[in-house]
Amino acid sequence: MMRVKICGITNADDAKVAVEAGADALGFIFVEGTPRFVTPDVVAPIVRRLPAFVTPVGVFWDHPSGHVKAIAEACHLRALQFHGDEPPEELGGYDVPVIKTVKLGPPPPDIEGLQAYRIEPHMRVLRYATHAAAILLDSAARWSEGGPRQPIEWQIAGQLADYPLYRNRLILSAGLTPENVARAIAIAHPYAVDVDSGVEREPGRKDPDKVRRFVEEARRAV
Repeated sequence: MMRVKICGITNADDAKVAVEAGADALGFIFVEGTPRFVTPDVVAPIVRRLPAFVTPVGVFWDHPSGHVKAIAEACHLRALQFHGDEPPEELGGYDVPVIKTVKLGPPPPDIEGLQAYRIEPHMRVLRYATHAAAILLDSAARWSEGGPRQPIEWQIAGQLADYPLYRNRLILSAGLTPENVARAIAIAHPYAVDVDSGVEREPGRKDPDKVRRFVEEARRAV
């Protein structure tokens, strides 16, 4: 069964909508200066009300490990997602599973660079494969402004998913919507999908109908 993470949760109402829709995980972004930034005071009460099998995930970006651990403990997070330039050796030492984001850029404009383009993502993912419980494939485009982004190359994600080392460890993100998630899953064969702006009515506020349709389409795709 396809797992679904609804990221960018900023309030209890949106958390309730995501849980009732069937989300497996909720993402809380602790990255200052971004539209979906939340504090432990907001997140901790939401996490306390989550069902036992819905995983709260904290999203961090080049934060010191002490800061991450303090927030994880205060909010009872059960997974950590690192979205910055954290080196592999800094992903250890946590008591909960770690997800590392690997950003995929656009394909090269000329055919001569195609082979390097296909190999380079594999090398970046491999760099973190033994240090992270899961790898989240995301776009290199900035998300700090809160707007929608273009999907990544699903074919490249599918090639990565074919490697036994990455099987059941790849999470597909970037540009996913209720309209395209089924096709993305069919091509990329991820372990899970992650959505944020694709199910929003505005940055930081989810659209209940889009959340429900996204989960339904993701489940139906398998």
